[in-house]
Amino acid sequence: MVLKIGWFSTGRDAAARNLLKTIVKKKDEGFFDIEIAFVFSNWEEDEDPTHPTFEDRRRFCKLVRGFDIPLVCLSWKKFRPDLRLENREKWRSAYGEKMRELISPFPFDLGVLAGYMLWMDNESCKIFNLINLHPALPGGPKGTWQQVIWQLMESRADRQGAMIHLCTQEWDEGPPLTFCSFSLRTAEYEVLWEQFERKLESVTLAEIMRTEGENEPLFARIRKDGEIREIPLLAYTLKYFADGKLRIKDRMIYEKERPLAGAYDLTALVDHAVKTREFEV
Repeated sequence: MVLKIGWFSTGRDAAARNLLKTIVKKKDEGFFDIEIAFVFSNWEEDEDPTHPTFEDRRRFCKLVRGFDIPLVCLSWKKFRPDLRLENREKWRSAYGEKMRELISPFPFDLGVLAGYMLWMDNESCKIFNLINLHPALPGGPKGTWQQVIWQLMESRADRQGAMIHLCTQEWDEGPPLTFCSFSLRTAEYEVLWEQFERKLESVTLAEIMRTEGENEPLFARIRKDGEIREIPLLAYTLKYFADGKLRIKDRMIYEKERPLAGAYDLTALVDHAVKTREFEV
């Protein structure tokens, strides 16, 4: 039976487009038996042309329409701004209720948060089976990929990776389903760490973040090595669900008929996919 996917994305960058393009391409190639029932975005298609993400969001919407996938939009900015100022938690619940109403014509088995930058409301987390791609290892830093990498650098981490976890009411803390990892202490990385440490002898991390930002060499390398692993990780996770190897029932994760004892380490599969460029589009 085909696995129906609900796709949630803010569509704010090229990574969001590549993720969707790759999953659609692999579906067409028969890698897994899935159908994307709809794409939901928390921005309207032509909203706020002066915003830095406008052009990327516009391209994302065009991509979705090009695939002939229903696109459902609900502007988080325009939705009851008075309530958002008055009570953020009530606003989140109200926004989630409206979102569920809008996507109700498109039933789905599994919701995928793929670069969705809005905190999902509690009721939606209860009603739907939602999984999230998070750019850190289980137990690792929370937040956006930028926040995660700065935290890794600040803590002098040895490994980085990505995980797919079940969405719960706790932000970035649902039980992990799958993950992959890579070393931050290879010879190439050690050179970058040494450069980073030398800079810290004269400036603070905050100054590096402000002046170099994402161009800082160590930061950029960690992002590059993490990003190329995210698509294979998500693709193999969806395949596990489509093939019946993983399933969710009553907020519990099962490996076929047994509760999942621990997250699947897909590092070997993902590394092979990166090496062979299996998921490049």
